[in-house]
Amino acid sequence: MSLSAEREATTTEAATDISGRWSSLVKELLATRRVVVGLAVILALIAVAWLGPLLSPWGFAERDFAAFRSPPSADHWFGTGSTGRDIYHMTLVGLQKSILIGLCAALFTTVIAALVGAFAGYFLGASDRVLMWVTDLFLVLPQFLILAILYPLLRDQGWLIFVLLLGCLMWMVTAKMVRGMTISLKEREYVQAARFMGVSHSRIILRHILPNMSSLLIVDATINVSSAIILETALSYFGFGIQPPDVTLGSLIAEGSRQALAFPWTFWFCTGLLIVLVLAVNLVGDGLRDALDPHSKSRT
Repeated sequence: MSLSAEREATTTEAATDISGRWSSLVKELLATRRVVVGLAVILALIAVAWLGPLLSPWGFAERDFAAFRSPPSADHWFGTGSTGRDIYHMTLVGLQKSILIGLCAALFTTVIAALVGAFAGYFLGASDRVLMWVTDLFLVLPQFLILAILYPLLRDQGWLIFVLLLGCLMWMVTAKMVRGMTISLKEREYVQAARFMGVSHSRIILRHILPNMSSLLIVDATINVSSAIILETALSYFGFGIQPPDVTLGSLIAEGSRQALAFPWTFWFCTGLLIVLVLAVNLVGDGLRDALDPHSKSRT
């Protein structure tokens, strides 16, 4: 058999093994009630967030000057705020932005962690020492304080800058786990065979090592979704989060908390949606963890 044929056979065998494990994993997840319930709630929230505003008779920036801080009614389903804006429309737009921030931050964080950890664990030596030194440096930095200082200076650039800052401060622990798994995986026979046949280091990392730890990365990404949403909410509460004209559930909660006792509808609708969203994401994360880590089932 030629060298190229052996290389193709090695790649095909690894891909088949990964595909088989994914198939069994999907079946197990669909049989897990927490995952099914969590996914159903998340999909329902996504549908409500993007389709719900289409049902509102009021626009996002429209003001009803005859109804300041009015309670829920047929005209304003969630009531109005202090400026006469429709809380129903603002809450669903805030839900959209919170979901996007959570998903984008989780994706960006997971990509950084996977690349840093995999390259550090694969090459070791000087590369490992430098990358882990940077990782340790970021670990000791106070995330909340850095975001509170940096984002107000960059808020004119839009909410994506906030997502990038979140991603740059949430990847370190996962990178260390990926590094440890990479050190183990690079000694497997299929990786050794690929290296012997001249497959490039980057291709080995991207095609053979990272796909075999995809379960860890997916669970971590799921957890990071809720972490990013909660962190954004905390920052918004103290005035350091997403700023107008953008709104998130966090910024709406921060605004509504100042008048929650006198005008509870300005606070509880957005708070309730945030709680449901975070709980649903955590349900999916717990279900994924149990499906991928049999030891966790015995502990619960």
